[in-house]
Amino acid sequence: MDHRHGEPLPLWLATAELPAVPRLETDATAEVCIVGAGIAGMSVAYELARKGHSVVVIDRARPGEGMTGRTTAHFSNAFDNRYFHVERTHGVGTTRLVAESHTAAIERVAHIARDEAIACDLERLDGWLFTPDRDPEVLREELEAALRAGLTGIELLPRAPLDRDTGPALRFPDQLQLHPLSYLRGLVRAVLHLGGRIHGDTQAVSIEGGKDARVHTAFGPTIHARWIVVATNTPFNNRTVMHTKQAAYQTYVLAADVPRGSVQRALYWDTLERYHYARLHTVGSGTIARELLIVGGEDHKTGQEHHAEQRWASLERWMRALFPQAGAIEYRWSGEVMEPVDALAYIGRNPMDHDNVLVVTGDSGNGMTHGVIAGMLLTDLIEGRWNAWSEIYDPSRKTLRTLGVFARENLNVAREYGEWLKPGEVRGPEDVPPGEGALVRRGLKMHAVFVDTDGHAHEMSAVCPHLGCVVQWNGAEKTWDCPCHGSRFTAEGRVLHGPANRDLARVEQRERDVASAGDA
Repeated sequence: MDHRHGEPLPLWLATAELPAVPRLETDATAEVCIVGAGIAGMSVAYELARKGHSVVVIDRARPGEGMTGRTTAHFSNAFDNRYFHVERTHGVGTTRLVAESHTAAIERVAHIARDEAIACDLERLDGWLFTPDRDPEVLREELEAALRAGLTGIELLPRAPLDRDTGPALRFPDQLQLHPLSYLRGLVRAVLHLGGRIHGDTQAVSIEGGKDARVHTAFGPTIHARWIVVATNTPFNNRTVMHTKQAAYQTYVLAADVPRGSVQRALYWDTLERYHYARLHTVGSGTIARELLIVGGEDHKTGQEHHAEQRWASLERWMRALFPQAGAIEYRWSGEVMEPVDALAYIGRNPMDHDNVLVVTGDSGNGMTHGVIAGMLLTDLIEGRWNAWSEIYDPSRKTLRTLGVFARENLNVAREYGEWLKPGEVRGPEDVPPGEGALVRRGLKMHAVFVDTDGHAHEMSAVCPHLGCVVQWNGAEKTWDCPCHGSRFTAEGRVLHGPANRDLARVEQRERDVASAGDA
């Protein structure tokens, strides 16, 4: 099992080289500044650059090192939140636009890969949605709703093409898969060729919209732009509004060897409550090529589950029940998806902000296609052109039929603030095993303590700098995770993932001594 610095390592980051781009060292000016260099940000940059717009893209890490490097890369118009559910909530007019936009995204990726000569293992194949509980009713509902949405070629069959009986299955033709980081490298190359600028290790810390729009970065340089696009999985520039409309969920992934040709190449999804999905990926070429089976699922809310090993174990049991030919686990990792309360992504103007600040978020399980949709939709918006998809993805929309979901998710967040009233998990750093972390109460304050393998304690505030929730230790990935809005930090407190855009505050020895004396 592959690890780096003790953390589970995604397959893509282990087998592909990330694009090397320089840090921004001086102020810059562009027509559009894009924050985030994953599939969404780079898709927006590519579409704008090819139309002659000047673009600057920045990312706190390297392109693809965020959620794009942790995806399982299903490009599908088999909508993750189900067409029949969207139809009940929004109507058939909306499902038609959802199907149209995701189908267009699949075709757009294929065209870009061809036009830019991007070698990314792109493959067109079927997708199979099946019901392990043998209840075909959900598939009949989905089939009828998908047909009303305008999809064609879908059929309900007795089973998916696996050795083990899956129960009834829907076949979705003309789906797509590829190597996400190879495709991203191609976009980076194309944007640079078109005159765009891309900078890694450049963290945005604040954004100002309006006539003199600007993005301020952690090391000092400022970017001036007419438009700002925040494509960071969840927007760090929006303090509250967007974070009441969606919830962060952790999803788990395993990759295992399978004999070549033993599994039909396709995308696979089930309908269980703890959703699962699978596909094949070829590593190497020629006679030394081998196939890896990539399976994912077992989702839970970020920071609200302390048994990641159990989730991976459950995922492995599911894999071996359906794919008995699977061999040893080669890689394992987790990712984070943002689940919108009304099932649709948010792509457009940031609510309660200037009109020239745009966001991309709420991807659920369709982040790949949503990122490509954002490239097409936001380009039209910036160029002042009407787009039929803009209303259904409008971040400011209100959906009365999902008020119950909205209330449940936000009550869940409110309960997490009760962590302030609890005692610490251990009395002090001396009780934390090497390589692990735990919460320590210091008087009225809650501290996050990580003890490295050399026995050195790293103590910091346990308060997430976004909205003050108490972070939780994720022992499987050696991170501190916020259970309220999904921010994640390294074991030493450096921010990995928003909406927080600052590190956990360091606690100096003097503060620890004063707090300890107060406890005594």
